[in-house]
Amino acid sequence: QVQLMESGGGLVQAGGSLRLSCAASGHTFSTLSMGWFRQAPGREREFVASISHFGGTTYASDSVKGRFTISRDNNKNTMYLQMNSLKTEDTAMYYCAAAADMLPASSRAIRYDYWGQGTQVTVSS
Repeated sequence: QVQLMESGGGLVQAGGSLRLSCAASGHTFSTLSMGWFRQAPGREREFVASISHFGGTTYASDSVKGRFTISRDNNKNTMYLQMNSLKTEDTAMYYCAAAADMLPASSRAIRYDYWGQGTQVTVSS
């Protein structure tokens, strides 16, 4: 059973930066592909970014491409999301997710087996 714990959320002004972390336990981290998703009030959960098992392949949604960077440190069992140039529309609960199916990382939430509790990011104007 994989446990995921997000941290690093908070309140930031538009144009600012935050770095989210997702610490994993209960599984060999390098066998997990990982992703970040977010959900704003009244909206569906949406894909933010994903990263392959050893970090060689990453994907980001068009809405965050060029501003957010996903990375991972398999020695620390941790994934990160560096968020720069934040906009008010980035306000959401951010969730990390893990897939144990050994397939390439995906943008589809249904592919992910484990989810964290989420960390709130609020961007003020």
